[in-house]
Amino acid sequence: MPDRAPQPVDRQLPTEEARDLISLVRDIAQQEIVPKAAEEEDAGRFPRELFTLLSRSGLLGLPYDSEYGGGDQPYEVYLQVLEELAAARLTVGLGVSVHSLASYALAAYGTKEQQVEHLPAMLGGGLLGAYCLSEPHSGSDAAALRTKAVRDGDDWVITGTKAWITHGGIADFYTVMARTGEEGPRGITAFLVPGDAPGVSAAPPEKKMGMKGSPTAQVHFDGVRVSDARRIGEEGQGFAIALSSLDSGRLGIAACAIGVAQAALDEALAYAAQRRQFGKPIADFQGLRFMLADMATQIEAGRALYLAAARLRDAGRPFARQAAMAKLHCTDTAMRVTTDTVQILGGYGYTADFPAERYMREAKVLQIVEGTNQIQRMVIARHLVGPEGR
Repeated sequence: MPDRAPQPVDRQLPTEEARDLISLVRDIAQQEIVPKAAEEEDAGRFPRELFTLLSRSGLLGLPYDSEYGGGDQPYEVYLQVLEELAAARLTVGLGVSVHSLASYALAAYGTKEQQVEHLPAMLGGGLLGAYCLSEPHSGSDAAALRTKAVRDGDDWVITGTKAWITHGGIADFYTVMARTGEEGPRGITAFLVPGDAPGVSAAPPEKKMGMKGSPTAQVHFDGVRVSDARRIGEEGQGFAIALSSLDSGRLGIAACAIGVAQAALDEALAYAAQRRQFGKPIADFQGLRFMLADMATQIEAGRALYLAAARLRDAGRPFARQAAMAKLHCTDTAMRVTTDTVQILGGYGYTADFPAERYMREAKVLQIVEGTNQIQRMVIARHLVGPEGR
């Protein structure tokens, strides 16, 4: 069997502009991301200068309105860009997804005045965002959050701690969910908080199994004062905004997961083509060929699933159930495919000399972030048979 380099994904894109966009992303990935990915991940270095480049290239605001500096791209295209970036380095793909998640509340629920004032800098002005919902004691049970915002004249004073915040400590702005009223989901309101506001601080980044280059930290709000002009949506609407944000964000995680899985499959294919045992390439052995076939099939199914959900979103139709399915399937696929890639590479797969072990470590977190896969199953079941305890 001759050596054969894995080919780029053959994407079905709706416009010539989208094809040019994917070409741009691939160029940036190969020239700016891939060569430094392993070294920077090992060193725990976040590539802030790369995010400045992505912003200047129009890649941090793709699904948003061009009136405010966005790219006017449908989610169908935006998610495929995320997949390409995540295949090059998950820290980058997930970082773009989180930035988009942090921008969503203002883009979807902000007033015209708020959007004119803030969105151009958020979408194309070099800023980096973070999304603050989870807390030390409330992860899956997000409606139990305790961070409070108390009205003081024309201002709000925010006090509390958020946990597991991607870009915590380095973000230029935080979209923060805080309690302004009664217990439960109806007493939560959303705010746009500047990263340099007095009283905002971050704990040292968590020491994680993977994605070491992406800072994840607790963020503390110690009497942080923001004007009512930075309240997003109505008082008490924050939890609904958060859930709406997560529906879209879960599609971003699904696309990132398929990117990691595709990178792992490409590594497995390249290795299987050149590694020889018993006088022939290991890709000639039927057992391994079946593994590769299953891996490729799972990836294609995941890609089709997240794109189908994206097309529903683009058409203005409900897509929450499909988003949960995509997040569940695609992240489970990433875990299976990366594990199989390590197995195919054997002892080499377990060493840091090859990227397979990094892909495997990174895939695990995708089954946890933006709603664990157990939560996704609960969401799907509610759509199928209704809420629990009826």
